[in-house]
Amino acid sequence: MLEAKEVEYLARPEKEAMVESIREKFEKATASVLTDYRGLNVQEITELRRRFTDAGVEYRVLKNTLTKLAADKAEIEGLDPYLEGPLAIAFGYEDPVAPAKVIASFVKEYKKLEVKAGILDGRVIDAAAVKALADLPGKEQLLAMVLRAVQGPLYGLVNVLQGNLRNLVYAVDAVRRLKEEAGA
Repeated sequence: MLEAKEVEYLARPEKEAMVESIREKFEKATASVLTDYRGLNVQEITELRRRFTDAGVEYRVLKNTLTKLAADKAEIEGLDPYLEGPLAIAFGYEDPVAPAKVIASFVKEYKKLEVKAGILDGRVIDAAAVKALADLPGKEQLLAMVLRAVQGPLYGLVNVLQGNLRNLVYAVDAVRRLKEEAGA
């Protein structure tokens, strides 16, 4: 049930549109990471946004109240304890590991960004789980690993078939030489 303050927020059409936009982002994202950006200067935030853009991740500073309403509409439970203080959310749409990886590399360099929590497939995860997610290989790395695993046996099969074919050519050549010697 909505409180009076929340109803007041919804009375304005632009706030309703914002709540709907955030809900859509939650539902569309494969993974999201909630951060506290306090202590970052404009240059550092610009650098962080550039890294997110390069990784195909959307990074938005959002109001806690609107985010709570959007999370409720998206049926994401357990987010309320993390919706205090300054809030920015990284939405990853393609690679679920990308937001966590960008944040982990940024934190190693600048040590100012704090991870509050994350959302993975509609479930809230804590900061430790976000860090563990950052340690996983990315989508491209996983695809490369699968490709190598598939290629290995194929290369072995090709080598075996080539060996048999090579032996057949040697045998036919030996028969040809024997016939030439017998006929000469």
